[in-house]
Amino acid sequence: MLNKQNSLIGLLFIGLGVYYLLRHLNIPELTPFYSWPTLVIFIGLAFLLHSYWTKDHSSLFTGVILAGFGLHFLAVNHVPFWRDHWGMYLIIVGIAFLLHYRKTKNGLIPALLFLGIGLFAMFAPTNPAWFQWIQGVFQLIERFWPLVLIAFGFYLLKKK
Repeated sequence: MLNKQNSLIGLLFIGLGVYYLLRHLNIPELTPFYSWPTLVIFIGLAFLLHSYWTKDHSSLFTGVILAGFGLHFLAVNHVPFWRDHWGMYLIIVGIAFLLHYRKTKNGLIPALLFLGIGLFAMFAPTNPAWFQWIQGVFQLIERFWPLVLIAFGFYLLKKK
């Protein structure tokens, strides 16, 4: 069985090592993936693996958020049909809540709300006027995303 205390740090080091090794090998087919979204995906996967291997689901939500945002930002640059829309952020958070709910039986209402609003925002022919403030918040987050990362880091430090 894995040591719960060291497994997350170990998985983070393995993920970072794999990322930088592949980058050092400079494989031409992987060149488009030598970017910060790929690094965020590796970090998210470390959180997910830690959560499932240790059966400690406290880092499941964080892993889904990081891997999901990393996949989104990678797909925006490499998948032609991928939409760069603020509703996608809500969908990713909704999926995180949904997967967290599957393991802990806690958070179904926020999961359904985030997924519902995100899907509506992505696929509605016209957005209602009250969506404008949500779009403004996400534009602000996109502009100052390093501050969001810092705030999220402090949240994780304070979380029990």
